[in-house]
Amino acid sequence: MRRLTLTALLALITFLLATAAMVLEGLNDKLAPADVIVVPGNTILPDGTPSPRLQARLDAALQQFQAHRAPRILVSGATGKEGFDEAASMARYLQSRGVPASAIIEDNQGWTTEATARNAAILMREHGWKTAMVATQYFHVPRFRLALTRSGIAVSGNVHAPYFELRDLYSVPRETVGYAVYFIRH
Repeated sequence: MRRLTLTALLALITFLLATAAMVLEGLNDKLAPADVIVVPGNTILPDGTPSPRLQARLDAALQQFQAHRAPRILVSGATGKEGFDEAASMARYLQSRGVPASAIIEDNQGWTTEATARNAAILMREHGWKTAMVATQYFHVPRFRLALTRSGIAVSGNVHAPYFELRDLYSVPRETVGYAVYFIRH
């Protein structure tokens, strides 16, 4: 019984340390020039506009675009249960804040982090772009960077969306498990 308790305690400590490392990695923005900023989709509100969480991702990307760290933004998503094309909604949001349509690339087949990374890699190769910056929630940064890297993209930097909510208490440990599964599976 004591060995089982010790093993469980060790597993819990390992999980908590891994979670802390991922959070710290995600909160540590790495600002570097890139060919494109990649923003994964998230919830669209019933009125067709990005949720506050998704707006925060887009605003983080917008700041980097305005700082001339990248000349274009790739928005990736799919049509969710709300019935809206996430990428189109994201593009409209960015355009309403002054980003020219010519600087926005839409990927409406980004159903998952893996699909977004794969699609971004294809688009980047087609255009001869080599480097990407990630703009997403802090807890998603490590896995999204891993997905892009494994798809053959050089990730030059990342920024986290400065948006925190109670839901993060679920999202953070879920992302720790997701990272481990993604790391092992791929």
